[in-house]
Amino acid sequence: MFSRDIGIDLGTANVLIHIKGKGIVLNEPSVVAVDKNTGKVLAVGEEARRMVGRTPGNIVAIRPLKDGVIADFDITEAMLKHFLQKIGVRGFLSSPRILICCPTNITSVEQKAIREAAEKSGAKRVFLEEEPKVAAIGAGMDIFQPSGNMVVDIGGGTTDIAVLSMGDIVTASSIKVAGDKFDQAIQHFIKRKYKLLVGERTAEDVKHKIATVFPDARQEEMDIRGRDLVSGLPKTVTVTSGEIYEALNEPVEQVITAARGVLERTPPELAADIIDRGIMLTGGGALLHGMDMLLADVLQVPVLVADDPMTCVAKGTGLMLENLDRIPKKALV
Repeated sequence: MFSRDIGIDLGTANVLIHIKGKGIVLNEPSVVAVDKNTGKVLAVGEEARRMVGRTPGNIVAIRPLKDGVIADFDITEAMLKHFLQKIGVRGFLSSPRILICCPTNITSVEQKAIREAAEKSGAKRVFLEEEPKVAAIGAGMDIFQPSGNMVVDIGGGTTDIAVLSMGDIVTASSIKVAGDKFDQAIQHFIKRKYKLLVGERTAEDVKHKIATVFPDARQEEMDIRGRDLVSGLPKTVTVTSGEIYEALNEPVEQVITAARGVLERTPPELAADIIDRGIMLTGGGALLHGMDMLLADVLQVPVLVADDPMTCVAKGTGLMLENLDRIPKKALV
């Protein structure tokens, strides 16, 4: 028997879909390739991501979500429809109930946009839930006890930080500094230092392969190719982990400041629990080399990286779907 409950982690970088009883059935980039002249959608997800920076003038690869919220409503709707069709939900499972995660500080207008995009994609009912809460559940934290749990969820567009107790958020912060800003910082640094233009995918590659945010924690180097701003010709330069540490300093500092701010606003009893239990790091940014060491060093609290941090939110939606009827209605917007 198929269930009609679906959880969606509608991320700036990736969309993950969890079907109740089946687990995560889709994990694809949030990218849509569109023909500018006709407005026709040509490719969605991984296929569209491969086109980023490599398309003729009339084809544009669009990321319809920016900073964790919908920037292009029609393209988001087309993307959701495509993904739901791909996993065989639309038609076969008519009108599913959908649980979607969103950043903690989005406006009611942004919430309405997410809800409408899901409804137009064929949902019978749409529930919205705050991302750090779902990430904490997906990471295996028991947030329903009267004790403090802290989660730092670093995604593609936003970093969501929250202290949770008794199933709800006590203090939280959401900043628009996350994976995308890290990539941009790397691009700007290389442009400034080497007069070399590199694409998003090259910057992301550098971040994964040689970057670190903890001083002297990694000593690696990598050859990167781009376009020389002076000659206009292709050029290769070698960058080191130390240089990328320097490039990421500013955006990472903003994440640290936000985490410190949340801790400072946390009631003392819950803060004492967090010292015992530590902070859980989730989202793709949790995989950034040295992030856990840096947070632990600055905040003086143990920091744990979740198992498979990229899928915590999607796993959390799955666990919430199991208990959808038992979750207090006030918790579901």
